[in-house]
Amino acid sequence: MSVDEAGTAHGNDGADEPGWEVDPDDESGAAVVASVGRQLKAWREAAGMRAGEFGAAIGYGEDLVYKVEGGRRIPRPEFLDKADKALGAGGKLAMFKKEMAEVRYPKKVRDLAKLEAKAVEVEAYHHHNINGLLQTEEHMRALFASWLPAYTQSEMDRVVAARLGRQSIFDRAAAPSLSFVQEEVTLRRPVGGTMVLRRQLERLLELGRLRNVAIQVMPTHREEHPGTGGLIEVLRFPDGSAVGRSEGAFSGRPVSDPKHLRILGLRYGMIRAQALTPRESLAFIEQLLGET
Repeated sequence: MSVDEAGTAHGNDGADEPGWEVDPDDESGAAVVASVGRQLKAWREAAGMRAGEFGAAIGYGEDLVYKVEGGRRIPRPEFLDKADKALGAGGKLAMFKKEMAEVRYPKKVRDLAKLEAKAVEVEAYHHHNINGLLQTEEHMRALFASWLPAYTQSEMDRVVAARLGRQSIFDRAAAPSLSFVQEEVTLRRPVGGTMVLRRQLERLLELGRLRNVAIQVMPTHREEHPGTGGLIEVLRFPDGSAVGRSEGAFSGRPVSDPKHLRILGLRYGMIRAQALTPRESLAFIEQLLGET
């Protein structure tokens, strides 16, 4: 989604562009946006500019200026860049671009992304859907479009942007070890239609060939299956600590106690042992792609 063109002309306040509204349930995020809005207003008033004059100077409508200053709208990167230049802030406003980009994501996703950014190992078993780190954008949108109650366009853009942002884990210089086990059904369900499924399978093959990534498929016909309790996720960090969660253990809450992590590790290890090997899994995905 491009934010560099929409709403930058004078008279168009950009308020209709989805994905930059403040989430009212995210108190910490809303507080950050409100703080930046107050600073922006202080700089504008110190420069002796009215909201309309300031908006005209940077190419935005007066209404959007009031919304940003009032903490009701997340300022986009180019908004902060232009405001910084117009008000002579010397980078003191532009410096908030990173924080504003992060606030766009739901808090629980921000917290997860921070943990993933520090992890040296990630282990994940998913049984209903393809793991979010492995999904293509069009697969995400088709998946979220089927959820009830239905997402608004703004909510859709926010959750998609958040999930795509987490995929930067594949670009880290110090590549973490990533292990994924997917139920066979998640690779057969044509979410979004045949072409979306084909591109999703191609993405899995692309990622599965990376040296630090192992993707395994759990065949549906397995008689014994230690993963029937639901998804399992474990993140391990450089200092030896870890955090994990499972739908089928500890009420689904994140845990860091070594005894609890041992249980999750045992279950995940058995799941991996009963799944196809990474090489067999890539061959299986290639076969599915040929049949799709």
